[in-house]
Amino acid sequence: MNQETKEAFNQGSLRANAAYQGARRNITIDPITRLEGHGKIDIFLNDKGDVDRAYFQVPELRGFEVFSIGRPAEDMPQITSRICGVCPTAHHMASTKALDDLYKVQPPPAARKIRELIYNTFMLEDHALHVFVLGGPDFIVGPEADPALRNIVGVIGKVGLDAGKKVISMRRRLREIIAYFGGKVVHPVFGLPGGVSKGLKAEDLPKFKELAKEGVEFAEWTLAVIKQIVLGNPDYVNLITSDAYTHKTGYMGTVDANNRLNFYDGATRVVDCNGKEICKFTARQYRDIVAEHVEPWSYMKFTFLKQRGWNGFTEGPDSSIYSVAPLARLNAADGMATPKAQAAYEEYLKVLGGKPVHFTLANHYARVVEMIQAAETIEKLINDPEITSTEIRRIPTQIPTEGMGIVEAPRGTLFHHYKTDERGLITMANMIVATANNAARIAMSVDKAAKGLIKGGEIREGLLNKVEMAFRAYDPCLGCATHSLPGHMPLKARIYSTERKLVRELVQD
Repeated sequence: MNQETKEAFNQGSLRANAAYQGARRNITIDPITRLEGHGKIDIFLNDKGDVDRAYFQVPELRGFEVFSIGRPAEDMPQITSRICGVCPTAHHMASTKALDDLYKVQPPPAARKIRELIYNTFMLEDHALHVFVLGGPDFIVGPEADPALRNIVGVIGKVGLDAGKKVISMRRRLREIIAYFGGKVVHPVFGLPGGVSKGLKAEDLPKFKELAKEGVEFAEWTLAVIKQIVLGNPDYVNLITSDAYTHKTGYMGTVDANNRLNFYDGATRVVDCNGKEICKFTARQYRDIVAEHVEPWSYMKFTFLKQRGWNGFTEGPDSSIYSVAPLARLNAADGMATPKAQAAYEEYLKVLGGKPVHFTLANHYARVVEMIQAAETIEKLINDPEITSTEIRRIPTQIPTEGMGIVEAPRGTLFHHYKTDERGLITMANMIVATANNAARIAMSVDKAAKGLIKGGEIREGLLNKVEMAFRAYDPCLGCATHSLPGHMPLKARIYSTERKLVRELVQD
């Protein structure tokens, strides 16, 4: 290791360790940053200093399915929202919809509209968080900028203090809508089987109408920022469209009756890498479409299209791997459901060379297009006369047995599935979260980025951050994504010689 590299590795911000075995070098990025949860990346280099393989590993567990057994089904929206402090509203809503199905009751129109209002508000403010705080710094500040500045402080330094205040203020005010109905922003409580717990009072409409209008302006302003700073920089556009960040897989997203994007409800559509529809399904059919595969090097499961079978981390029209999240949703849909979002969507496709878009980093651009639809939907719903109706719940009357619910979380398609006994106590719970649906493609993205960026043993912090950008584009939530029984951590450790021969395998079942 030369002196320059030694100095780089001694920087506390690098978060990487180099281990030498003969002429080989192994790199570990631990912890990976600007995401929810804990994970690491192991990169194995060959004698030439090129990447043999890079692994995206998730070593943490989530045991909420097991925690739920024996609990009343009505508790599930509150229990599952504790899985994550970033996306509790997504779990709360998917769980509430699963309870609708479990108790065979549909909410009245006003309740449905209130749910959609809350959910689109959540989508708008959560996407803003990623654009400006989690993923955005890589572009607004720069992928190889001083790591001490690749954060919200650096973003404010680039876009200006007033712009920074605008982002913080708008997110805070949008979250007031969620708190109005749910009592609080983090872990809100509003969803009930057959409706919601609180309606919208007519006297509160004026302030929310004004906020909705400002939300649309904020989303359009965010798009203008991205156009100026990201799309206006040829180096960034070349990075986004480079082969290191390109995969041709299937795509999944929820659409309405006209195949337009919908975050709250509709049919879930899957298209292949050429944009051809593979299938469209309801929540009740998800088990016929989605299956899960396990690899020994991660606690995160890898979903795939069940009818195609697991055929490895492969690309192409026959691949069983699919992606979710903003890029996938825009590929799976035929367009957006609101006019300004549709215009932004058409420009998005023009800039990126047409549909489908396969550039992983284009998730950030797609996320901003979705912000516009969410904002327009909020404005539409808050101006709907029916939104203030006092009929906000239908009381369930049937004995519960089994229920399933789907929503589009900010990070992609989210499935909740429960079974109960005749008393409504949970006997089985299963949750397939967005990051699990993205897991296979994330693994491929990290591996391909590492292989495309690290050559000849050149290692610097900026390059390693670019490898992290491959997973960061998906806005993963690793706390949501893993499964394991509490107190039971299955583990397989393999020890290799310097010649890459297996010396010993340790297994904890």
